[in-house]
Amino acid sequence: MRNSPAAITPKVASTLFAVLVAWKHLSVGTAKVLPAQARLPPAWEHHFKSVYYFQFGGALSYGWDCMVSLQRLFLQDADPGLRNASRHVWTPRANEADAAILGLWGVAMCPCSGGSRGSPSPPMRQDRTSTTPRGRQHLPPPCKVSRRGQAGLARSGAERSGAGPAAAGRGGKAAAVAIMRAPPGLVRLLAVRGWGRAPRRSLSAMSGYITEQRGRPNSADYRLYFKNADGKYISPFHDIPLFAGSKEDKEIPAKRSRSTGSEVLFNMIVEVPRWTNAKMEIATEEPLNPIKQDIKKGKLRYVANIFPHKGYIWNYGALPQTWEDPNHTDNNTGCCGDNDPVDVCEIGSKIHSSGEIVQVKVLGVLAVVDEGETDWKIIAISVDDPDAHKIHDIDDVRKHKPGYLEATVDWFRAYKVPDGKPQNHFAFNGEFKNKDFAVEIIKSTHEYWKALLHKKADGGNVKCTNVLVRSSPFCCSEEDALSIVQSAPVHVNGDSVSPEVDSWYFFPK
Repeated sequence: MRNSPAAITPKVASTLFAVLVAWKHLSVGTAKVLPAQARLPPAWEHHFKSVYYFQFGGALSYGWDCMVSLQRLFLQDADPGLRNASRHVWTPRANEADAAILGLWGVAMCPCSGGSRGSPSPPMRQDRTSTTPRGRQHLPPPCKVSRRGQAGLARSGAERSGAGPAAAGRGGKAAAVAIMRAPPGLVRLLAVRGWGRAPRRSLSAMSGYITEQRGRPNSADYRLYFKNADGKYISPFHDIPLFAGSKEDKEIPAKRSRSTGSEVLFNMIVEVPRWTNAKMEIATEEPLNPIKQDIKKGKLRYVANIFPHKGYIWNYGALPQTWEDPNHTDNNTGCCGDNDPVDVCEIGSKIHSSGEIVQVKVLGVLAVVDEGETDWKIIAISVDDPDAHKIHDIDDVRKHKPGYLEATVDWFRAYKVPDGKPQNHFAFNGEFKNKDFAVEIIKSTHEYWKALLHKKADGGNVKCTNVLVRSSPFCCSEEDALSIVQSAPVHVNGDSVSPEVDSWYFFPK
């Protein structure tokens, strides 16, 4: 390390650090009195920082970086030049070591807290805002952060490390002691950055399903397999329950109370994230039904960007344990089913990932007639979406998301035209049916799926291999499921996507 001493003892390093802290606090208190030349020269600051890189390694020096950034954020009135020179965006590493460093060093370093025993506090803005790279954020009063909130900093910090809840429980205790002793000024800044809040656990995050990639992304051999919370490979089509909150081998609907009563929640398997083009879908004709990219005429399938849309305009996916029976003629559409699970358009504000299991509430349904087949499109919203509490039926979508339903009809009418196919048509003249109608469609397709899985209906090439539906003759062992996954190519880096995928297509109205 350039300009670093050849050897230095911890005692000497600690002494130098204490001198540095005292000097910087002196410059804080006299920022508007002393000229800039009287403050710590940048070269010295770099030297002491290098000392810490040399002696204590990356973790402690990162804590030093955080403290420098903290001081810069709190000294905006004291030294505008320092504010403008700052290019460091403080993002907590969020492990217990960082939390402890921030908590213990914050007592000495944070100038707004008075934690340095006699060091003067810098002048602060009267409107109590902080100008950060994210914009102006209003800060709470300095002494209003509760000790409960401070304990939350340690807990959320440990859990954000990626070490998992167990590590958060072990290392979080030590970090909690440090954070509890941290000055209110430090806690206030961390709260603005999001550490003051316990991590939000969405219902979908607690579902416990994970995915495993096999093959090469953006190629014909790419597959996305599913595991449950027990680490068993499963079929997303057959083993994930339709009703959210029910056991994997049960079929009992879960209820979620709201102000107007209760409503049934459903699991949705996300196949295509919003604004993407790759036509990802559950491989119904393969064992364990992984997600793959559709292929037409030997080429990977991408939906066109029909102006003004970009790819899919919702998170697109399917409801597990549903099946549109190709042998059954629907009374509403006059057409048979398309031999697939029921499709879902999730209209929430978050872009979900392919393979994510999202718990949704159903709002309505659109009946698409696609090449002579019935293809129901359920309109739903994630229960974790900020707007979910005010959107309960299809009319609420028109009220709170004006134009979205009309755009949905236009999208489904024309999305196959760039591939040389005719426009799709709709039952009910393209009118959306309400939630109650949609739920009845889901229940009927769930019954068709039960018949399929118990050999009471002919699914043609549909693979019914499952691990958890024990009453099904297609139920296989965990070892068989493992061998199916291991037979797929191992995961490697993906191919690039052709620039043509991003091209616009203008469809005459």
